[in-house]
Amino acid sequence: MTQDPFVAHRSLLFTVAYEMLGSATDAEDVLQDSWLRWADVDRAQVVDPRAYLVRIITRQALNRLRTLSRSREEYVGEWLPEPLLTSPDVAEDVELAESVSIAMLTVLETLGPTERAVFVLREVFEVPYGEIAEAVGKSAATVRQIARRAREHVAARRPRMQVSRSEQQAVVERFLAALRTGQLQELMEVMAPDVVLIADGGGLAAAALTPIHGADLVAKLLTRANRAAFETTTVWLNGAPAGRIEIDGQQAAVSLVVENGRITRIYATANPRKLTRLDEPADLSR
Repeated sequence: MTQDPFVAHRSLLFTVAYEMLGSATDAEDVLQDSWLRWADVDRAQVVDPRAYLVRIITRQALNRLRTLSRSREEYVGEWLPEPLLTSPDVAEDVELAESVSIAMLTVLETLGPTERAVFVLREVFEVPYGEIAEAVGKSAATVRQIARRAREHVAARRPRMQVSRSEQQAVVERFLAALRTGQLQELMEVMAPDVVLIADGGGLAAAALTPIHGADLVAKLLTRANRAAFETTTVWLNGAPAGRIEIDGQQAAVSLVVENGRITRIYATANPRKLTRLDEPADLSR
């Protein structure tokens, strides 16, 4: 018996939805809705099941994204994407790893829903313009214009430097060691002077409500915690080495942007509702 196309392409469909929404929970909901729609389709009429399914997922994700845009405006403090535990082999596909990084997903949050869908489908999954046009309900010519604008927008905001995974891991481990020991000087040395810390507590966990700028302020904030109840672990999150921190029973997932051997951005997610996917690697693919 041949495998149902939805099951065969499930990891791709989840990845498309996750990149469009920045939330694994919402991506799973979109998959569920899409599965129900797929169940009603006459399979004999479907020439290219993969393209058809990507179209269904895109439409469902766009509907969800428009609803979420309103609720995110009322979110307490900074909103960060939901981090995912990933296996190291995700990093071997450099483009996939970059596209699911917390830094890139945060940049994608600054696009409108249609722009985000077009960018993800074109730049990450290399979907032809004609198929994207069908999925988003625009002409192919309009989709090309949207794609160009979205590319320029993302290029102006994405981190410039690419570092090797081994360098990223070395910096992450230095950072976590400095946190564990509370060594202010070591922390200052591993961060760039203009480092920015963005934290997401969602009103459910202690977190700075606005970005913290500068190594001085960031280091003072990070060394304030009680070391006696402080644990750190190096993990792979969203295709890159990152950290898990536990302080007095409160957890956080920490993703870092590294440029020239120093940390330029720290994304710290402490909202417990966004930390439910850190025990089993997510199945991501292109």
